[in-house]
Amino acid sequence: MQMVAGQPVSFAQPGLLTPTQLDQLVARIALYPDPLLANILTASTYWSEIPQAAAWADQHSYLKGDALAQAIQADHLQWDPSILALLPFPSVLDMMARDPAWTEQLGNAVLTQETEVMDAVQRMRQQAMSYGYLAPNSYINVVATGGYIQILPVNPNVVYVPYYDPLVVFASPRRGLAIAGAIHFGPGITIGSAFAGWGWWFGSGFLWPSHTILIDHRPWGRTWINRTGYIHPYVHPWVRPIGPRVETHRLRR
Repeated sequence: MQMVAGQPVSFAQPGLLTPTQLDQLVARIALYPDPLLANILTASTYWSEIPQAAAWADQHSYLKGDALAQAIQADHLQWDPSILALLPFPSVLDMMARDPAWTEQLGNAVLTQETEVMDAVQRMRQQAMSYGYLAPNSYINVVATGGYIQILPVNPNVVYVPYYDPLVVFASPRRGLAIAGAIHFGPGITIGSAFAGWGWWFGSGFLWPSHTILIDHRPWGRTWINRTGYIHPYVHPWVRPIGPRVETHRLRR
């Protein structure tokens, strides 16, 4: 037990979740494209940083592409790069910020049960595919090989966030339900070389057979034990800015 801000805080490892609990935990994100899912899983391990990042992303949602990347650098944002990687996706950060208990539980599970979390994602994908909901379309490629299902953007430069009801897509279709309309997609988010320093540019995803999360082409290895001193294996070095954040551009609603 340690003291933080005068209050006792426990740093004991959280209890392990059962497969059923893990299935429920990952259901809302299991059908996200692999590159986006990899960044969500890693970012969730820094759950305390997400609310402020979500607010910043909402305030700057009018910025896209290179302009957004330049604003991130100009504002000297000091969050972990796994959080910075999600700033182009304000709706995803908002979802994580609105349910902090879920986000923290997901982060704890990734730190303590990474293999089991990835297995849960695959179980949910298998269910959605078996019921006919998960299939290739103009937004995603669905590739089933070696007993694992990959969900990849059709265009690696453009990522679409899927929206679906887990109570629908992971259950047997009711008579008369239009399967094709159960999963829909938001506007495309362009991810280019400007975001390479935060793990993007074809570098995020999974090696499913070995249960490995890839960030910037390299295995991500943060665990509960090394969480306080872990350094991201980014090919493009990222240095946390020194000093306070600054706003150097005009905000617009």
